[in-house]
Amino acid sequence: MPAYLVIKAKVTDPARFAPYAAQAAALLERFGGQYLVRGGSQQRLEGEDDGMRVVVSRFPDRAAALAFWNSPEYTACKAIRAATGVFEVTLVEDEA
Repeated sequence: MPAYLVIKAKVTDPARFAPYAAQAAALLERFGGQYLVRGGSQQRLEGEDDGMRVVVSRFPDRAAALAFWNSPEYTACKAIRAATGVFEVTLVEDEA
């Protein structure tokens, strides 16, 4: 069953974040993932707006998502992202 990484992000240093974004996109694809939502305009319909953008990526299954997330390549890539903003990441499985 598909699994999704749902990321909420508030980037505070776009210039330093840009290399991370490029590397993460290439790695995500290499591990079988694809972006479904990558920022874009959003409208809060309920609750307080926290100013965070949403990114959703789809993987074939939980194992593929975790292989990406825990890979040495992505660990190194995440280090580039350090101190460039605030990030929340949730892994969600589609059980529908």
